[in-house]
Amino acid sequence: MANRVAVVTGSNKGIGLAIVRALCQQFPGDVYVTARDVGRGQEAVASLASEGLKSNFHQLDINDLNSITTATAYFKEKYGGVDVLINNAGIAFEVADATPFAVQAEVTLKTNFFATRDMLTHFLPIIKAGGRVVNVSSFVGSRTLNQCSLALQQRFRSEDITEDELVGLMQQFVDRAKRDEHKQGGWPETAYGVSKMGVSNWWVRTDMAGSKAPKSPDEGAVTLVYLALLPPGVTEPHGKFVSDKEVQPW
Repeated sequence: MANRVAVVTGSNKGIGLAIVRALCQQFPGDVYVTARDVGRGQEAVASLASEGLKSNFHQLDINDLNSITTATAYFKEKYGGVDVLINNAGIAFEVADATPFAVQAEVTLKTNFFATRDMLTHFLPIIKAGGRVVNVSSFVGSRTLNQCSLALQQRFRSEDITEDELVGLMQQFVDRAKRDEHKQGGWPETAYGVSKMGVSNWWVRTDMAGSKAPKSPDEGAVTLVYLALLPPGVTEPHGKFVSDKEVQPW
């Protein structure tokens, strides 16, 4: 029988690396660091080895469909599928970044929402029975939702929102941001927040935070690893926004 395997995207540093570290200690199987850059990924594996932890590396750039399909084929062939997938890869512009908002909106949504969706499209069919998929979101998503127009809040909180509608709304934000009309459309001035709002809404179911972040990467990884390692047969929480091991209101 093929070994069990856990895959963490964007895991050469920050919270992704902390997730891998915890999985190496707690997951009964092979754990994979993945990253766009092969050198950085291999450095992460080496740094874990220096702590006495064994991990593996596979190149994976979630913005590159070829990279996603190559990785999917590899894990299907070698392991018969994936037991744990943690979608952690993402980007955030610094607050002081001078990049025009239109560009920030397009680039951020491309990675944090649309590329994560591509990962799910390709990997969900190879998740093994009883496997776990954890999408790393952010409390910023729910805060951002409260800054949207009431009409948008209503759609995002709706029980019957479809994936197609969600994708359409995310694209609408990018299109309006390009024309500098997002505010008139009821959208707030945060591309990262909107991207995480989209990720949370699926199933609403670091470097990035900076030095003032309330948790260390290892502390931030705790809930993600807890969810990833829930035993087979446990059906809740499913499709919820979870923080500090508790389901949070959306």
